Amino acid sequence: MKPWILYALISMLFAGVTSVIAKKGMADISSELGLTVRTIFVFAFVLLFAAVAVPMKAWEGLRKENLLWLGVSAATTAVSWIFYYKAIKDGEVSTVALIDKGSIIIAVILAAVILKETITPRTICGVALMLGGLLVLVKR
Repeated sequence: MKPWILYALISMLFAGVTSVIAKKGMADISSELGLTVRTIFVFAFVLLFAAVAVPMKAWEGLRKENLLWLGVSAATTAVSWIFYYKAIKDGEVSTVALIDKGSIIIAVILAAVILKETITPRTICGVALMLGGLLVLVKR
């Protein structure tokens, strides 16, 4: 197995656990406060990780373009998290998480358009199946 596949599977596992734990953590508080507290912890953990894993020399390679794109990514992450937390506060995590994973469809389209990644018939079939599943979820 290629390392990036293992990393993606670990990410999937922890992302799934995160949603359930977050809902438990928001008992009797607002989604806004819950997200704020969680983000403070994430910030601290990522800083600690960077202190251990990122050599000082690596910082020299950081360019304005990196900062721009990572800044835009941070902004889109913030918007996503704000609305995700609002959704799981009031909705069922099992449904919200599935709808949220519809972001894969957006990621595939943008990967083709912006990153010029090749979209195979297998990818199109997978996206179509996910879109079908998403439509089943949101129709009540």
